[in-house]
Amino acid sequence: MTAMRRRPVPTDPRVRALLAHATHRGRERSTDLSRRSFLLGTAGAAGAAALLAACGTGGAASPTAKAAQDDSSSDMLVRWANWTQYLDQNDDATQYPTLEAFEAKTGISVNYAEDIEDNDTFYGKVNGQLKNGQDIGYDIVTLTDWMAARMIRLGYTQELDKAAMPNSANILPTLANVDFDLGRKHSLTWQSGFAGLAWDKSKVPGGLHSVDDLWKPELAGRVEVLSEMRDTMGLIMLSQGVDPAGDWSDDDFYSSLEILRQKIDSGHIRKVLGNSYTQDLNTGDAIAVIGWSGDITSLNYEADDRFEFAIPDAGGTLWSDNLMVPIGSPARTNAEQLMDYYYDPEVAAEVAAWVNYITPVQGAQEAMAAIDPDLAENPMIFPTAEILSTVSVFRTLDPAEESRYNGEFLTVIGA
Repeated sequence: MTAMRRRPVPTDPRVRALLAHATHRGRERSTDLSRRSFLLGTAGAAGAAALLAACGTGGAASPTAKAAQDDSSSDMLVRWANWTQYLDQNDDATQYPTLEAFEAKTGISVNYAEDIEDNDTFYGKVNGQLKNGQDIGYDIVTLTDWMAARMIRLGYTQELDKAAMPNSANILPTLANVDFDLGRKHSLTWQSGFAGLAWDKSKVPGGLHSVDDLWKPELAGRVEVLSEMRDTMGLIMLSQGVDPAGDWSDDDFYSSLEILRQKIDSGHIRKVLGNSYTQDLNTGDAIAVIGWSGDITSLNYEADDRFEFAIPDAGGTLWSDNLMVPIGSPARTNAEQLMDYYYDPEVAAEVAAWVNYITPVQGAQEAMAAIDPDLAENPMIFPTAEILSTVSVFRTLDPAEESRYNGEFLTVIGA
């Protein structure tokens, strides 16, 4: 295993308190649930399942297209589409150490592309080819729960051969049987993470505690929010006292959507972006955002701890991204080998140490502890039950709801 690239932990007092609690809890073993027992089902499994089990929708006709012929043995190549800053890199960001180790181990070449800005734009580029069963140019795609649910429901993914993927048994039990992919026949979780508030500490010295803090007059024109509907709308709904995981109504959704519309129309919100919001934070064009936990840690590694991330007082959202093989991929076996490799606990720990998102692999925390005990207690990678109790997974939408709510969100943001 190569040397891990450690990231600084958050400096916000509330997150520091959670960190201190996590470390203290590890020594004292109070009545609090440990993150490991919470997620592995030895205690509080129902609560963890409700949080980490991904959202999905069911029941739609599959296309007539069949899975492509597997040419893995004659073409030792995997093409992987992922989000930015979502795989371990070396210090000058020119190499991916775990990926190079996989290539050396297997002889399979990997074309790795940070080609996913957000789920909607990526799907919009490839859905026509998927519908016809054509090769979209990727053998692995990494998409969020709700989009993974759509892909699987429509028959746009290939069934995985679990016998060829022994490490897949290392998936956390609470992620092993999600409602959109029972038995994980078509997907494996890549990472999970939080959506919350992030800011430039030098420009927002008082910090952010609530979504309402984003709307302070002094931040006008310097705020950005995510183009992922479930994260931006989830946080706004929580700020209005509505749990996005619950049985909310049209009125609840549209009331929160109106807040977003007003802030965009007035120019208070500068942009609505996917992963590229981090570039605007880095340049200073944006100073306060709704963003993702691991992204901010990644920025801080290069920016001398300039930014802060926090879950709002009213709560944040939790999501997972999933590895899948598109129906037209001719390299399913090669893709399965790559997925299996990343479910090795030591490899999973190395990735988690760099990206600082929640790893789905059992044994990764122990592998991390053997190399870096501090990172093994980092709640952004291994969250405690206390932290998980402050976040919600946006509830499952049926196909009609997904089309309506997501469509109207996209209209408001001008997508």
